[in-house]
Amino acid sequence: METQAFGLAHLWTQSDFAIRAVAAILLLMSITSWYLILTRGLRQLRARRSEGAVDAFWAAPSLKSGLQRLNEQAPDSPFEALAQQGAAAAEHLRQHSHRETLGGTMNTDEFITRALRKSISMSTSSLESGQTMLASIGSTAPFIGLFGTVWGIYHALVNISVSGMATLDKVAGPVGEALIMTAFGLFVAIPAVLAYNAFTRANRVELSELDAFAHDLHAWFCTGARIAPVNGRTQPRAETARLPSTEAA
Repeated sequence: METQAFGLAHLWTQSDFAIRAVAAILLLMSITSWYLILTRGLRQLRARRSEGAVDAFWAAPSLKSGLQRLNEQAPDSPFEALAQQGAAAAEHLRQHSHRETLGGTMNTDEFITRALRKSISMSTSSLESGQTMLASIGSTAPFIGLFGTVWGIYHALVNISVSGMATLDKVAGPVGEALIMTAFGLFVAIPAVLAYNAFTRANRVELSELDAFAHDLHAWFCTGARIAPVNGRTQPRAETARLPSTEAA
């Protein structure tokens, strides 16, 4: 019956400031990691629901309707931001390229490229938001829990030496309670590490798709046509369809 006194409640009542501080830090880290996991997970679900938005954009009859389709199917997504940035850069060139100014003499290819790169950089920063925190929690939580364990075992041994009773029933309880801190540290770290790896892979795939979309946008804004996909040994060629049209923008 005495073993029922051992556990988290007994550990908390018998622990000192250091153990309670470690437990509070691990609890805060756990809350933070699960908040990031849920928010980033919801974002990934929204991204999967808008997978066909890029195809819908290229199937639109005009640039304006294509941007509208992106806004409807993938609102606030990196793909919408990329298309909006490219369209804004193309419109800026159309309005100012005829003027005898420094901006009017700017190369179209370079200007569009810079605009698309800026959008991709901002999207990358947004996608990687919270990743550093998850990595930090996953790498440090086990060691914080281990520190609590070492500290708890030290004080348990001190108390045993003071009482002069080193029997198994007197040692197992305090040492077992101290080991709870290690388990708590692993409980915090494992979900953070798994989520970090999953989100890193998902971000890498999304950025690859975003880069491909940027390549198509760059080709279209600079030449008026997309680059056709390569099938087998067929060499790349410009598509004859000029979609979407900039005149409706």
